[in-house]
Amino acid sequence: MIPKSHPRYESLITREKLVEGVKRGITALQGLIAHGRGEMFDYVLGEKTHEFAWIAERTAVAMMLLADHPVISVNGNTAVLVPEDLVKLSEILNAPLEVNVFHFSRERVRRIAEYLEGFGAKVLANCDAELEGLEHGRRIVDSRGILIADVVLVPLEDGDRCEVLKRYGKKVIAIDLNPLSRTARMADVTIVDNIVRAVPNMVKIAEELKDYNRNELIEIVNNYDNREILRRAIEAIRDYLTKKADKILLS
Repeated sequence: MIPKSHPRYESLITREKLVEGVKRGITALQGLIAHGRGEMFDYVLGEKTHEFAWIAERTAVAMMLLADHPVISVNGNTAVLVPEDLVKLSEILNAPLEVNVFHFSRERVRRIAEYLEGFGAKVLANCDAELEGLEHGRRIVDSRGILIADVVLVPLEDGDRCEVLKRYGKKVIAIDLNPLSRTARMADVTIVDNIVRAVPNMVKIAEELKDYNRNELIEIVNNYDNREILRRAIEAIRDYLTKKADKILLS
């Protein structure tokens, strides 16, 4: 049992959820490595949601509310970390959850789908279509979901699938703690925030924006500049490290 007094309590709880996901056959072992890489970036971002992330989250919600066929792509890590909030976001935005994984097996897809359904989710997991241009498991999609979607939210994404989705003419929203990644640079909207904060934030924003009219939503999207958001994220990392270095020198 991890005591709440532990200074890294939230981080350790997140790790335990992922380990439990591995035991359930939901999270791939490789997903643990990917999480560790993301956690490193979260650390040098101060483990908080910055203003630039809020702007991206707000734009992402507006873009999905404007979409004809929005879809939320879900992999093993995402499923075990924020299942309840994924279901809430899906319902508010009328955007189905679709299971899509790099390390693919139909059994694993089934396990993820059933896990999400346990929280009341409507899940697409037919795996009956493919995205041309990909050779790994993420090419396998649902013909009712990602294949026909106009906007796709892709938490914890692979850069090559982001590229292919763009080639298909889709708008891509990424949740990626690494502002230097290919995914971050290629997405239309990049949310540089930890998924355990980003998705709950988007639920709150969606509750607000769902009553906005179309012109108000369009204005939010049109005022967004992803390059500026990435620049601000990189500068936030620089400033955080500079302050830490100065503190060490003065100690």
